[in-house]
Amino acid sequence: MSFASLGLNPALVRAVRDIGFTEPTPIQARAIPAALSGADVQGAAQTGSGKTVAYALPLLQADMATPRAWPRAPHGLVLVPTRELAIQVGEVLRDLARMLPDPPRVSVLFGGVSINPQMMGLRGGTELVVATPGRLLDLVDHNALRLDAIRLLVLDEADRLLDLGFSDELNRVLALLPAKRQNLFFSATFPEAVQALADGLLQAPTRIDISASVAEAGGDEVHPDIVERAIALDAGRRTGVLRYLIKEGGWDRVLVFVATRYATELLAHKLGREGLHAAPLHGELSQGTRAEVLNAFRAGQVQVLVVTDLAARGIDIPRLPAVVNFDLPRSADDYTHRVGRTGRAGEPGTAVSFITAATESHFRLIEKRQGRRIPREQIPGYEQVETATPDQAAGGIKGHRMSKKDKLRAAAAAAAAAGGGQQDGE
Repeated sequence: MSFASLGLNPALVRAVRDIGFTEPTPIQARAIPAALSGADVQGAAQTGSGKTVAYALPLLQADMATPRAWPRAPHGLVLVPTRELAIQVGEVLRDLARMLPDPPRVSVLFGGVSINPQMMGLRGGTELVVATPGRLLDLVDHNALRLDAIRLLVLDEADRLLDLGFSDELNRVLALLPAKRQNLFFSATFPEAVQALADGLLQAPTRIDISASVAEAGGDEVHPDIVERAIALDAGRRTGVLRYLIKEGGWDRVLVFVATRYATELLAHKLGREGLHAAPLHGELSQGTRAEVLNAFRAGQVQVLVVTDLAARGIDIPRLPAVVNFDLPRSADDYTHRVGRTGRAGEPGTAVSFITAATESHFRLIEKRQGRRIPREQIPGYEQVETATPDQAAGGIKGHRMSKKDKLRAAAAAAAAAGGGQQDGE
């Protein structure tokens, strides 16, 4: 199959070829024709599978079919949960649009930086907007942007945007959009509660789940080339084992996930004292610092990047050899997104999880929800000695009772489902 066979404008086919893509990935092959037909689309596929291009090309084709107006009015909107992902999506759209005879203006809007340059950049209007919800609403409130001409809405990392943490902002954005529009929702995962919310927004959608569709057809599931390892150890020996693995694996770069901002700073400091070039990355850093650290890591100037889940979604780090769960993620979905930072675009990768006696039951639930068991390893000289307390042995990802957040999420999902096919607030 070729991009030309998907119904794309010849100029877009040339643009894809010129940036180095030779044939569509499975998610692109199925999502692009559906989106070009005007249908709502829900696309689920593994991280690194090409979801950004799967919606970027239909977005650009819709722009090519829209007459230019003055002042320019945005007709395409991509919502993303993080500023790093906003920058990345904007780069993809601009790279593709650069090859077109009349390229659209692409505006990338996110918080953590001064709003004034973004307001200045919107003078004269724009055709395509990539934004985080909070900053988008700020610009609307400043009368720098109107959303009443949006005809195509994309939610990238839709599960995160539909989650309770973004619900208020998302609902405010939806209330500003025309009721008649096309919706494209993409993510690696659609948990049950999030799916109920998506159902309330999508109109007779084309649903695409790449791994499920391949399995139903009797083929092998499409999985990245990632070796997953689970190392049993004591909590106090994790830093030593991390140093050992970096040396043993010859990793020129490794992404290390921890639970808190403080932990990123502390672990990066410890590794620096051991002669490793390590840096922390978390949400309280300025946008300039975050961009500088990410660029240094991509360039190999930083060997160990210690991060919170800020970096688990949507960030593309080419040829990243390994990720390490120094602290385990809270949920199985977060595990999927963390592991998906490696093994991208056909490259091999390694994902290591540190399992202490206190977190063994937690990891078993992650394994259960992932549908696979990862053999436990022990590193010579760092063998696990500690044992779990009865409470720890009975623990899990979120405990046996629903948390307050999960109860609120479930209530929101039930409300969306009860609303049928209506789009709330429109």
